[in-house]
Amino acid sequence: MFKLPENLRSKYEFVTLAAKRAEQLQTGALPRVTPSTGKVTVTAQEEVALGLVKVIDPAAETAATSVEEE
Repeated sequence: MFKLPENLRSKYEFVTLAAKRAEQLQTGALPRVTPSTGKVTVTAQEEVALGLVKVIDPAAETAATSVEEE
């Protein structure tokens, strides 16, 4: 079990972010930590727990882009 990082608000957000990162690792992305096992899910959880995966809010990006265009 990993400790919830300060930049995440809930366990749900941790699991969702780790799942998305695991998908990236499965499709060939390079890991940001030395994998302790051969499982991409564990590697993804380690990366999220260490704060190596950035949370991007698509709604915030869309709002920022529309403000810049005006």
